[in-house]
Amino acid sequence: MAGDRRLASAAAIVLGVLGLGAAAWLAPGRSVTYDAGTLATVAATPPEVAEQVSLRRGQTLGALFVAADLPADQRVALLAAFGERANPRRLVAGTPVRYWRDRRDGELTAVEVGLSPDSTVYLDRAMNGWTSRMVRTPVVADTVFVDGTIRNSLWMAVMGNPSLQFMPSGDRARLMDGLDKIFQWEVDFHRQVQPGDAYRVVLERAVRPDGSMRGNGRILAAEFVNRETPFRAFWFDASGDGEGAYYDAGGRSVQRQFLLKPLEYRRISSRVQSARFHPVLRTWRAHNGVDYAADTGVPVMATANGVVTHRGWSGSYGNLVEIRHGNGFVTRYAHLSGFGSGVAAGARVSQGQTIGFVGMTGMATGPHLHYELRRNGRVEDPLDIRIPPGEAISEAMWSRWEERLAQGRALLASPAFVPRQGMPGASVVAEAAEGGVEPQDEQ
Repeated sequence: MAGDRRLASAAAIVLGVLGLGAAAWLAPGRSVTYDAGTLATVAATPPEVAEQVSLRRGQTLGALFVAADLPADQRVALLAAFGERANPRRLVAGTPVRYWRDRRDGELTAVEVGLSPDSTVYLDRAMNGWTSRMVRTPVVADTVFVDGTIRNSLWMAVMGNPSLQFMPSGDRARLMDGLDKIFQWEVDFHRQVQPGDAYRVVLERAVRPDGSMRGNGRILAAEFVNRETPFRAFWFDASGDGEGAYYDAGGRSVQRQFLLKPLEYRRISSRVQSARFHPVLRTWRAHNGVDYAADTGVPVMATANGVVTHRGWSGSYGNLVEIRHGNGFVTRYAHLSGFGSGVAAGARVSQGQTIGFVGMTGMATGPHLHYELRRNGRVEDPLDIRIPPGEAISEAMWSRWEERLAQGRALLASPAFVPRQGMPGASVVAEAAEGGVEPQDEQ
């Protein structure tokens, strides 16, 4: 019995020291619970300290190690280990490098080199030298619901939306670009948008620990109301390969044969006119295209798939690219400062491909793009012509499409668009996957 009591007392003391509270056995069939209290919080000192530096312009990784006063043999071993994962000569200025040192003696224990926001090379001290591993930055998946009304421009409505202030400005710009790419066949966001227009977007994204988005995310459903006319688009992967496209509520592709414009967010300085006073020739003559004011070097996109029929100098046009499309259409892009990679007479180009860059070659008083659209030799106004809708969902895919459409409509009607207290911007819902995604070593 005495032995049982001593055992119970010892157990209670041990568990009490641990701050757990314990059941002590006083006798067979009897027990009592002791309140051992709570120990004060103890702040543990990290065993290592970190120092982060960045690669300067023109500086090599080896030179950075020299600046850190690392011994020569250690520098050689670190560079060799790093070379197993990446080329040290391809690092750019601003590359972050973090040294981990033992707090007691200052000995280097590890080095991190950030190749990109998504990849880091870890160099760890081992018994026989240094080892390396490539680790992907972990991400969690979430869904963002955001809407807004335009006061000045769509750009300002998205970039300045209080609901999106939790997102880095670069991610907000990607969202804006995604909206433009979806509705670019229906709405010219620079010329046609007016105060009172509204947008609504459901964005699926992968988020890094620092809050930034990996890639561009995927807009699952979107609505844009332009001059009281609603345009809606829903993402649908008909083939199941992840390469989906956007369709309207009637199952028709939102993509048209031609883009509305060959530049992004640029001012129109002159339209198609039967008679216009020429600023260089100082005389009245027809103006057969649309002029877009833009800075030299801004990329120019092919507005439709086609074949290049001319690439080079063409009198008053300066550097010109001419493309032949289906159904008798031809487009011209003039005053270019240079040409896109692979653009040559006879080459096939795709819609949205960069075929040149804004300039002021030929008869031009300032940098701009002159864009022409002709059909069967007749001048057409690119700003007025109606392009037929794209291909529709096939009958075989229709049942799957109806399910996806119902999901998209439900998302656009989600209560998440109703302001809620305590949420940043009130119209954003983030549903993080539990635990996220563990970092993965890349072999």
